[in-house]
Amino acid sequence: MQNKFDELKNYILTLEKQGICLAFSGGIDSTLLLYLCKNKNTLAVTFTSEFQSEEELNLTKQICKEYKIRQEVHKFYPLENEILINNPKDRCYHCKKLFFSKLKNIAKENNLKYIIDGTNYDDLNTYRPGLKALKELGILSPFAQFKITKQEIRDYAKLCKIKTYNKPSTPCFATRFPYNTHLTKDKLNIVKQGEQILQSEGFNSCRLRLHEDLARIEILKDDFEKLLNKKDTLIPKLKQLGIKYITLDLEGFRSGSMD
Repeated sequence: MQNKFDELKNYILTLEKQGICLAFSGGIDSTLLLYLCKNKNTLAVTFTSEFQSEEELNLTKQICKEYKIRQEVHKFYPLENEILINNPKDRCYHCKKLFFSKLKNIAKENNLKYIIDGTNYDDLNTYRPGLKALKELGILSPFAQFKITKQEIRDYAKLCKIKTYNKPSTPCFATRFPYNTHLTKDKLNIVKQGEQILQSEGFNSCRLRLHEDLARIEILKDDFEKLLNKKDTLIPKLKQLGIKYITLDLEGFRSGSMD
């Protein structure tokens, strides 16, 4: 693993000479890249929209401040886009094509040659329609290039004493709905608030998947008993959001279950 990261650091040094624009979400992948880029010739760009939480945005600001990396925050409006609002199966392609196109303009305005993102080697083997957009736009994905996996990223981040090395992944909230569901701000808010309720009860790795008026809870299998013990307090809180039916997914927490 160390050899991979030594090669990666040398590679980043060559990119920094002509400037790096980093797509920074605050997840552990882009956070480790930010840490490795600690250079004045790097700009972190964060997009904020209804698909992300305010907490995630605040985290990106804290991390950039800690590592003294310049950051720009840009507002993105997916619910004003006719394609994204209907959540097609290739939504991620259209979404990434839009904001990475914006990122290219931002990089040009700041005289930065390279745009990088935190796509890792594992991502190449899962359903990621957004990867097509990255390829079309010439975005660099150093972790994928050097065959660095998600677990290797977490392990190395721990070695680097990055506080969020074990932070659960937080994909956009559109992933909580079946494909071809018409998305609205109200529906997205139900999911956001529902997951906040679950997290406040100690279920940090969780998803609240919304199927019209039915909510499907995904948590770690080891937490099933804890959730059942708390159901009498959890159910009323979730139903106050307007959810009619609540179910526990017996397959447990897993990324991409809507795929």
